[in-house]
Parts: sequence; C-alpha cells; structure tokens
Amino acid sequence: MGNVLAATSSSSHGFSSSTLIFIVLIVVVVYMLMIRPQQRRKQQAQQKQNSVQPGARVRTTAGMYATVVDVDGDDVILEVAPGVEVRYMKRAIMEVVSAADEPEAESFSSADDETDVDDVDDTDTDEERDADESADAEETAYEQATGTKKD
Repeated sequence: MGNVLAATSSSSHGFSSSTLIFIVLIVVVVYMLMIRPQQRRKQQAQQKQNSVQPGARVRTTAGMYATVVDVDGDDVILEVAPGVEVRYMKRAIMEVVSAADEPEAESFSSADDETDVDDVDDTDTDEERDADESADAEETAYEQATGTKKD
C-alpha cells in the first residue's frame, strides 16, 4: 500500500507554470470577448438615455416611435400620437432617431383607396357561385326523392 501512494504522489507535480498561464489566458479572453463589450453597450445606452431632451424623436425598447415632451427624473413623458401622452422610464428608450431613420407612417384613408360606384364589379365571387350551385343541387335531390317541387 505504501508503494502505491508513493507512486501516485511522485507522478503528479502539482500545477505547472504552463497550466497556470493557460487558465489566466482563458479568463482574459472571456473578459475581452464577453464582459467588456457588454459593459461598453450598457454605458452607451445610459449616455443616450441621459441625453434625451424634450422635442427629440425616440424609439422605445418595444419599437414604438414617439416625441419626448418632458423629462422628469428617471421618467420621460412621450407623445405617441397627437394629444396622446404616456409616461415611460428612461431605460425604456432604445435610441434617439432622426427623421431619416424613422419609418413612414401608413395612411389608412387615402384618396387613392376610394373607389367609385361605377368601378365596382357586380359579378358573383367563386364562393357565391358555389353556394348557389349547392342550393340548386339540394333542391333537385329533394324533388327527385319526394316527387314534388320545393317552394
């Protein structure tokens, strides 16, 4: 038994300097690739949020575009539509956008969308024709089964 313990203790030399350097190198790489960029993004976002002034166009983290009406401590009051104001926390602002970055608003009522009565096609749709044919087929089957005409 004593020989086995002596053999195992003599074969392991503990940590070598190359193993220690390798572990330190892995820690440095993880820090440089993951932690540092995340801290930089967080710092940039905080700078943007703190620099928000009334009148600025912003996009929230939910993707809503709005105009800053007032800044109140950690909160901002945003106008999302004319006369509609909502209160958000500053950290809900994703970015300050310029007019070029903002997508165009879709217009739901436009003069191009209006149709004249003369332009409307009065022909039956496929579903209406299918329904009419189905009703005719039922009526014919009823007449054949009963020998009388359905009113």
